[in-house]
Amino acid sequence: MTTATPLAYSAARRASSGRAVGLWLLGCCAMVLAMAVIGAITRLTESGLSIMEWAPISGALPPLSQAEWQRLFDLYRQIPEYREVNAGMSLAEFKTIFWWEYIHRLWGRLIGLVFALPFLWFWITGRLDKRLTKLLLIALLLGGLQGLLGWFMVASGFGERTDVSQYRLVAHLALALVIYGYLFWLALGQLRPQPVTTADPAIAGLRRAGLALLALVALTILSGGFVAGLNAGLVYNSFPLMDGDLVPAGYGMLAPWYLNLFENHAAVQFNHRLLAVVSVGFALLVWLWSLRCMLPPAARGGFAVLALLVLCQLALGIVTLLLVVPVWAAAAHQAGAILVLTALIWCLYHLRPQTQGGAS
Repeated sequence: MTTATPLAYSAARRASSGRAVGLWLLGCCAMVLAMAVIGAITRLTESGLSIMEWAPISGALPPLSQAEWQRLFDLYRQIPEYREVNAGMSLAEFKTIFWWEYIHRLWGRLIGLVFALPFLWFWITGRLDKRLTKLLLIALLLGGLQGLLGWFMVASGFGERTDVSQYRLVAHLALALVIYGYLFWLALGQLRPQPVTTADPAIAGLRRAGLALLALVALTILSGGFVAGLNAGLVYNSFPLMDGDLVPAGYGMLAPWYLNLFENHAAVQFNHRLLAVVSVGFALLVWLWSLRCMLPPAARGGFAVLALLVLCQLALGIVTLLLVVPVWAAAAHQAGAILVLTALIWCLYHLRPQTQGGAS
């Protein structure tokens, strides 16, 4: 009796700590999701180049005087976007795009604080084991890298371009997805640590299909990044045909051929459409497959949610295209993509295999 009580207390403390850490990581995931939506709005409103300086500390404060507003506006008027796209813009109009980019950067700083400060507290109070500490340090490093990559992306629009490089935009989006998925997986590991799967061969096959679907969904989302980076959604605003053709006439107009995948408006939009439809079809097939397996309730429910989400996401993408990319629809489409990714990660987590020691 004297030894059971401390052991029970220790187990209860570990469970409580795991739940607290898991909820904190879920909060960080929610902030990353919001960051992606804010970033989409910043892109859609052409606001990303409005702040010409990168000041991680002092930049947390907005302009506090008319002279400072004028100085920042004068800097913006030196770049091609102002001269070729927004010539004659007033200071009041500049403030509108400035605030979106400012909110985007400020939210990134807040994510850093919301991650770093609780991490230090959990670490100092002994609520993190060595393995989890290392994994969280990797997340912290990825967050810092994302800030640098964000500035690298913005800086691409200060030279001869009138917007940022679509390649750097997609790289920024890709790292955001990696960070989100990584944090969500770690959160699930704290909130639902018990292994739930068996060595059923059918489940192993379903897991492999889920991993293939994850790769396909990620590729589809990144192809959408090229659509956004080239403003390719503003042309061919019909569905399912593109100017009356299944494959647009200008699909292969660039040479060498591979440039069409990244720089041709017609090809980039067609590829995104095709990947989206294939992703939806594959996701529905995986859901039907899951119905034939003996799955834990969490995984079975996850696949049902995934099937519903991909259908909603496809419908939202078509609406966004037909309405010529209104900000609200495109931002919702961005959020929907991440929700699809979330549901898929949830399913894969609950299909994870067990090692001989019982861990997953």
